[in-house]
Amino acid sequence: MSPPYPKRVALAHTPTPLQHLSRLSQRTGFELYVKRDDLTGCGLSGNKVRKLEFVLAEALGQSADHVITCGKVQSNHARATALAAGRLGLKCSLVLRCQDPKHPPRPAGNHLLDVLAGAHIHWIDYAQWPDREAIMAEIARTINDSGGKCYQIPFGASNALGAWGEIRAMEELRGDLSGLPGGLEVPVSLVTAAGSGGALAGYSLGARLFGIPAKVLGINVDDYDFIVNTVGKVHREAAEKYGLTQTPVRGRDYDLIDGYLGEGYALSTPEEIEFIYEIARLEGLVLDPVYTGKALRGLLKELKNNPAAFARRIVFMHTGGIFHLFTEMPGLDRADPSVLS
Repeated sequence: MSPPYPKRVALAHTPTPLQHLSRLSQRTGFELYVKRDDLTGCGLSGNKVRKLEFVLAEALGQSADHVITCGKVQSNHARATALAAGRLGLKCSLVLRCQDPKHPPRPAGNHLLDVLAGAHIHWIDYAQWPDREAIMAEIARTINDSGGKCYQIPFGASNALGAWGEIRAMEELRGDLSGLPGGLEVPVSLVTAAGSGGALAGYSLGARLFGIPAKVLGINVDDYDFIVNTVGKVHREAAEKYGLTQTPVRGRDYDLIDGYLGEGYALSTPEEIEFIYEIARLEGLVLDPVYTGKALRGLLKELKNNPAAFARRIVFMHTGGIFHLFTEMPGLDRADPSVLS
């Protein structure tokens, strides 16, 4: 039985398919699947749209005519928010981080879609990034003082309300798994890229809520401690606000795997780029260099180095984000696609 979901506005094309990765399964000896949440839409693609269905429903319910959120320059969440706002007739402001706010990067990838959607962009630098919520609040006050009504969305929509999008994805996945041989009797390792921590929090809540026999594993692609803290915060808020008291336990129900951040968030090594080439040619699956590329590469390395930590059946959550491929990304044009390691 479905839980009493908060109000939702339909934005995502769901259900998304569960795809068997036959060649990778043969190569690794594991039964590998990918949940194609990169297919939730075109511009409005990825798992962020699932979160926004609930967050923007609350914004509309509060009669907001403007939304504001934040991210890095190639933020999937910011891009999805800008496009969803346009679809719903809302104005959108974005606080985006870049190297030099006085000389922001030219529009490309997600940033280009922000511009196309008409988002008003406020640039901040790395030193200002820790104060992003306060900066957004000040911009929202200015909008309100000018006669608007602004709704503030946290970084990544990573709060308990946004987590309902991932919980709903787990209800969908339960049906997917039920149709496989052995159904829900077969243990599963559920693996996702972990950036802001919201997806890891929501998936682990949903897996517990719907009785999916899965341990949820995040592959760290950003600040490790921030992700851990966010997951705990979302779990506590979900218990307090929505009564989801069956809180997942770290180590038993979910965990975060470190060691695959590489050069840093949104920075790619030649080996990471070559891996994206390889998977596109091997499975026809397009990954992005910030989230899913690092995470799937990390998963395959973990399967080789620590196979006992995983169930034989594995589901990788493709959270989308391919637009970063369409930028002047260092290494993308220099990687050697013939070196498939």
